[in-house]
Amino acid sequence: MNRLAFLLRYIFKPRTVGAVLPSSHFLASKMVRGIDFDNAEFIAEYGPGTGVFTDMLLSNRKANTQLLLIENDESFCEILRKKYKNVPNLHIANDSAENIAKYLAEHSITHADYIISGLPFASLPQNVSINILEQAKRHLKPNGAFITFQYTLLKKDFIGGFFKNISITRELRNVPPAYVLHCKVK
Repeated sequence: MNRLAFLLRYIFKPRTVGAVLPSSHFLASKMVRGIDFDNAEFIAEYGPGTGVFTDMLLSNRKANTQLLLIENDESFCEILRKKYKNVPNLHIANDSAENIAKYLAEHSITHADYIISGLPFASLPQNVSINILEQAKRHLKPNGAFITFQYTLLKKDFIGGFFKNISITRELRNVPPAYVLHCKVK
């Protein structure tokens, strides 16, 4: 079901769904590797799709850590709402990640400890990517991190314009293989 849903969304919306299959659990493990789950109070996830990274976040977070999922695709939002309908401290917004400030304010949160992103910056319009990255930088705690993955490093310098400290790892056991960018403001 998740693979079929993903493939269909990719066929109909290739600029907003950047892959034909959900990410692997290997990639999900690398995406959450640098998160200090003992101290994280608020984590946002951009473009959770069918919830591969979300599952990893939920299995590692403390019970009182709040998790905000921002998914622009209504079909994926419905999948997420059904899948996580009884999960406490989990909020789902059907919107663009550009609007994170609205959802932080709704939950009386000033800054996120971490923002995890599954967004395809290589295929998003540049102005949307700029807005998303500016908002991510603005709403991260000073020692927080923006963690994203990309299939190429074409957007590394672009992302580096917002986050000066980027460490990169590669996950070959994903289809296609992916780069994980762990980004910090300082």
